[in-house]
Amino acid sequence: MIAISEERFAADFWGTAPLLTRRSEHERGLDDLFSTEGADEILSMRGLRTPFVRVAKDGVIVDSSRYTGPGGVGAAVGDQVLDERILDLFASGHTIVLQALHRSWPPLMALAGTLSAELGHPVQINAYITPEQSRGFAAHYDVHDVFVLQIAGSKRWIVHDPVHPHPLRDQPWTQHRSAVESRAKTAPRDESVLEAGDVLYLPRGFIHSADALAGVSIHLTVGIHNHTRHDLTRALLELAADDPRLRRALPMGVDVRDPDQLETDLASTVEALADLIREISPADVARVMERRDRGSSRPSPLRPLAQAKALDMLGADTRIRLRPQQRAKLSAGGTDLTLTHGGGTLSFGLDHAEALRAVLHSDTEIGIDEIPGLTNRQRLELVELLMREGILVADTSPSPER
Repeated sequence: MIAISEERFAADFWGTAPLLTRRSEHERGLDDLFSTEGADEILSMRGLRTPFVRVAKDGVIVDSSRYTGPGGVGAAVGDQVLDERILDLFASGHTIVLQALHRSWPPLMALAGTLSAELGHPVQINAYITPEQSRGFAAHYDVHDVFVLQIAGSKRWIVHDPVHPHPLRDQPWTQHRSAVESRAKTAPRDESVLEAGDVLYLPRGFIHSADALAGVSIHLTVGIHNHTRHDLTRALLELAADDPRLRRALPMGVDVRDPDQLETDLASTVEALADLIREISPADVARVMERRDRGSSRPSPLRPLAQAKALDMLGADTRIRLRPQQRAKLSAGGTDLTLTHGGGTLSFGLDHAEALRAVLHSDTEIGIDEIPGLTNRQRLELVELLMREGILVADTSPSPER
């Protein structure tokens, strides 16, 4: 999606500066990712419900009661999107936001999984559909990096430098509304018109607004939910809970509003924390980060019916592989092995170590009869368990013999 090397992007732009890539500069087009027809299908034929859609105009979010209602016989829940009301709002200049398309639109599910693996940060994807000559949102900044992928129409983007660099997730632009509005009135850092196929990268904190020009504008916002050094700091503080010195109560009768009364205990706390931090290893912090990150991204879809059929036909010649984008980690402790994955943990004996490493670390499919270290029965039992947990998937393509 960008026209420069990953190394240059990481060194010169990641988290620090916007980057515009024209369609003519990058190899792949965007036509296969989303379209006007796709948006219409989602809005009218997918039983869409809140909060997977938002509507806005000039920075004001429309109450969902204006475009949702019961879905009719057999689908009487009251928050389904009503396409005729969406039509009325869109024709009145409102922007339609389709949220979390990385969970519902297959090409974007694949894109999100690939990007998340390459970047090392969780990814979400929304679509913004804006009538011509309209603006959905006022100047603001996001608390995550974004890649803007222009799918249809054209849109003018105006970008200003941050007033609050590298904002955290709990530091939205509304906390700095006055500064953002003032900065937006000054000369912009960048101003460009995105046409279909163009890509704009914006690090979090950069103030931006966008106006649709000729024709209906559709763009995808690929949001990168950055892991930050503040997350590492939080991990250190979580580990600090293991130190009894830092769990001690403050003196009885203390007034925590009085700096003089806090001085002695604060100095002791800082000293104890400094001692602890010097002893904490990267592996300690990685364990905390792994637990927090668990569930932030979904593995690739596994087609439950096809996999259930594969389970019924499981045999020595069945070929299996690690489910794409499945985060599975094997660790040893004492006499047990622990397999951690997005859905939880599993325990195994040490006699399963060789077999588990073979199925979890293979870059390609492996036949069940090729799994080392176990009997035939143990291999089948292991594969069945890991398939039911969504860790492994079987090859369901027809073989020439069938």
